[in-house]
Amino acid sequence: MSTLDWGHREGTSLLHRAPARTKLVGTVAFAAVVVATPRDWFLAFAVYALVVFSALVIARVPPRVVARRMTIELPFVVFALLLPFIATGPTIEVGPFTLAVEGLWGAWALLAKATLAVGAATVLISTTEPRRMVQALGQLRLPAVLTSIIGFMIRYLDLIVEETRRMRIARESRGFRARGLASWRIIAQAAGSVIVRSHARGERVHLAMLSRGGAG
Repeated sequence: MSTLDWGHREGTSLLHRAPARTKLVGTVAFAAVVVATPRDWFLAFAVYALVVFSALVIARVPPRVVARRMTIELPFVVFALLLPFIATGPTIEVGPFTLAVEGLWGAWALLAKATLAVGAATVLISTTEPRRMVQALGQLRLPAVLTSIIGFMIRYLDLIVEETRRMRIARESRGFRARGLASWRIIAQAAGSVIVRSHARGERVHLAMLSRGGAG
């Protein structure tokens, strides 16, 4: 069983059965349209939200999964909350705060567009296996070197995460607890060890491929 949550959820919905290439192109095109939409086209944003919500319902993505995926948006949320205070231009009074009108517009546009884009990406990730995603990138003429790198990353990242987990358990079984600056040296050494082992594993895989006639 995979130790890494890639986000894909098994299902038989129309979106699960759709070709990965179509979903990938559709998601990118949808995000591009959302970003290009003027910020005061509220009806358009309402339609976009309805499309994303309908896709999530069709794909049967649980609300808790959607909420977890939305956490990637937190940096944008923080920046959007600061915009009304740091932007220049005309201001309005909202309770005890003086907020810039341009900052409020910017915050709205940033939050709306980021939320819609993350929602669309959640649909794509939830209905498409990572392997099919890589195949779709190849079909869309992404350079073969890049698709190979992505494919190997997906294949071996689970292994690296599991190795890191075993190292953490080994440290804790010897009484290690991450407390204070003194523990950073040990954690840094463990991270360095994982990097070195990953590089060595990559070299062995590459040599094995060459010995079998690989030319990549």
